[in-house]
Order: sequence, then structure tokens, then C-alpha cells
Amino acid sequence: MAANRNRRVQKELQDILKDTTSGISITPPNQSTPNTNPQFDDLTHFHGHFLGPPDTPYERGNYSVDITLAPEYPFKPPRMKFITKIWHPNVSSQTGAICLDTLGTAWSPVLTLKSALISLQSLLSSPEPKDPQDAEVAAMLLSRPEQFNHIARDWAVRFAGAPLPPPGSAKSGAGSSGGLDEVGLRDREKVEARERKKSEREARERAYRGFNKAMIDRFVEMGFTVERVVAAFEDVGIDRAGGEEYELEEEYMGDVTARLFDEM
Repeated sequence: MAANRNRRVQKELQDILKDTTSGISITPPNQSTPNTNPQFDDLTHFHGHFLGPPDTPYERGNYSVDITLAPEYPFKPPRMKFITKIWHPNVSSQTGAICLDTLGTAWSPVLTLKSALISLQSLLSSPEPKDPQDAEVAAMLLSRPEQFNHIARDWAVRFAGAPLPPPGSAKSGAGSSGGLDEVGLRDREKVEARERKKSEREARERAYRGFNKAMIDRFVEMGFTVERVVAAFEDVGIDRAGGEEYELEEEYMGDVTARLFDEM
């Protein structure tokens, strides 16, 4: 069964590599630039790549997608999410998660990695705001399409390497100055503020290294930094318990406290 699956995956990869017309490419996850002879050591994890379609805010942007195959592939769809940040109602602007029937209920074993990537590329031309993955983006597209185009193009330039359009052109979504208008600037500022908050939250979560926040904060309230408390927990061998909170035994409490006061 595994041998048949691997043969099919290898054939699918070769079909993509031989295709010079669709603009779809695929690489191993450790290789960001497509080439003519990639080495696929792992037949369960790939990165797909395609250009943003013409006459869309994503035009000429370079988009990459993370692809993971379950052992049951092709009877289960590939798991895909955008690596490149994109402002699109059917893609989470936070996580890159995708809402697309082809990758869910409409998947069929006759479909392939190539057809899935082409469907994603087509999704950029035909967004479905009434069936969104990102409700905020969908609401903007439905109620303020011009502002949606502003933000989508801005993200294509910033994150996907799309070229800047000529000032005042229709593709810029801008006025004669080539810049965002007041409403567009406010929307952009809101998006950037949300991104900053997300980055700060993720940085805080990483600082706890998998330990329960409340357990660490009990010692932080004593005046120690999060990093120092985490290091003490690791040195003493405190169980992370999947991030769940539990009561530390008195002996461990003493060991952590001693470590924090450099008594061990």
C-alpha cells in the first residue's frame, strides 16, 4: 500500500516538474527556490509555489504553500496552508489556513497535488467572501471592495514580492498620488496593529517554553523574569504537562525557589 502511494506521489511530482505552462512548481520544504532537479527525500512534505494571477491584487506575487500528505493520501486530501501572508477572505491572515472545498468535502482520489495547487491559484481570482476563512477580510471585500484591493495589493507587494504598480494605475487601487487614501490608511494601520499584537503574543508564548503561564507567573510576581523562572523550571525538571496547570509539590517548589535565589 505504501509503495503504491509513493509511486503515485512520485508521478504527481514529475507531472508538476514537467509542466512549463501552468506556473505551478513544487520543492522539498528546505528549498525555497524551484529548480529542474529537486531531491525529494520525504514524500509526505512539500512546498508548492505559484504566481498570483493577472488582473487581481495578487498579480505577479510569488506565493508559497506548505503541503503535508497523510498516510491515507490520496483517499484523504493534502493538508495545505499558505506560507506567504495574503489578504484574502478564504485564507486566514493570521495562520494561512485555507477554506476551499477541493481540500475538504469536494476532494476525490482522482485529484492531484497539481490540480489542488491550480485550484488555490484560481481561488485568488475568484474569492468566496460568503464562505470565508477570515471574517474580517470577507467583511471588507463585501462592504468596501476598494479598500480590500488596497490592502490585498499592499500585502502582495510587502510579503509576496509583487512589483509596485505605476502611481494612479487601476491595479494600485490608489488615487492620482499612488498612495492609500485616509480610509485605506486607517485599514492598513488596523491590520498592522493586529499583526504586531499577534507577534507580541506569540513571543510571550514562546518565552514560557511550553510551561503553564499561571505556574510561571507565580514566581514572576516575586520579581523574577519569565526567562529566569523558565530556566529554573527546566533545571529542576518540572513536567510541562502539555501546558496544563497543576499544583507543584512542596519539594519542587523549594528547588525552584532555591534555583532562583542561586542557592543550588
